[in-house]
Amino acid sequence: MVKNQPQNNVTENQKNWLFFYGDGKSHDDVNIADLPDPPPWRKFKEIKQLESEQTAKSPELIELEKQWQTIQDLANSEANKRGREKGQKFRIYSPETEEDDCQEPLVNVVDAVNAAIYLRRPLLVTGNPGSGKTSLAYAIAYELKLGPVLNWAITARSTLQDGLYRYDAIARLQDSQLHKNQLQDIGQYVTLGPVGTAFLPSLYPRVLLIDEIDKSDINLPNDLLHLFEDGKYEIPELVRWADKSHTMDNNQQKSVKVRTEDIGIKASIIRGRVDCSSFPIVIMTSNGERDFPPAFVRRCLRIRMPDPDTTALKTIINAHFQDEEQSENLKKTTEELIEAFLEKEEQERANDQLLNAIYIRNNLSPEAFTDDLQALLLKGLSTTDEI
Repeated sequence: MVKNQPQNNVTENQKNWLFFYGDGKSHDDVNIADLPDPPPWRKFKEIKQLESEQTAKSPELIELEKQWQTIQDLANSEANKRGREKGQKFRIYSPETEEDDCQEPLVNVVDAVNAAIYLRRPLLVTGNPGSGKTSLAYAIAYELKLGPVLNWAITARSTLQDGLYRYDAIARLQDSQLHKNQLQDIGQYVTLGPVGTAFLPSLYPRVLLIDEIDKSDINLPNDLLHLFEDGKYEIPELVRWADKSHTMDNNQQKSVKVRTEDIGIKASIIRGRVDCSSFPIVIMTSNGERDFPPAFVRRCLRIRMPDPDTTALKTIINAHFQDEEQSENLKKTTEELIEAFLEKEEQERANDQLLNAIYIRNNLSPEAFTDDLQALLLKGLSTTDEI
């Protein structure tokens, strides 16, 4: 499948296989439906199999098509405005020449993302704070039109169940005491988390962001192994309910409607078990604060987001301030800010610090934007760095 080349220095050889370009554009000639079948060892319950089982579309396929349209509507709604903007303004700069052999070229990020999509493997992204690790997930979802990003922010207390689902046992107990003679719908007490939603049967893969996984408990990466390998999980409370329920005919599949991470969208869980049809595009970010078990690492593709150079920073700035006209004086000051941002290589700085400084500079008089204010806005991230 040959695609048109975007304006981001993608080579002729690359453009023949890319789905994701990282240029902030939505490419009409790129359709995730054209994604080749996964490797034999990464096959899941593909929707194509459902369609080929009978001449007419199966009820499940019809339901998934309706669900995907609802997800697209949600992605284009006001509720997802910030997510869309993150995807639109993200840029991957691909230098035409690589003068610094020690720095991994950014074009490798594009390769890593596409390889992860083809292989149905999670992508572990490391890099300095503010280098665009989190925004990468939003760029993928925007470019490939895969709905809102399902974001799971990790803390030291996060467990796999937190990401899969939440079950409100207390609310169910209270309702059963208030309505003793009424059969309660167990589905209203279950809400799928971002991970649980990402692994629901779907026409096309969703984008799952597991943010700052290096903050997690030591057991979480190992707990994710089986999910990443098998692409399925179960909700014990619904499994027990299905096993014990005698209110349905055995021919009925004891389906329960539960809330999902997507606003206003419910999903049907059959017999308490979820089996993905399209493995999600999993982006896991790490600030490099810890190492991960080898068994976990080998199941991931890994990439580091390099620190941008002057040209890359100009590309990022243009993406965020493209609607603002700047005088020649302001353009010169922007170049001076970029130079100041890059001048102390031993100090870690985030890209958004430079954007903050440019925004403040654009809205203040030259006299108000003092050297001290500039130093404050571009201060190194280490707590030992002084103005």
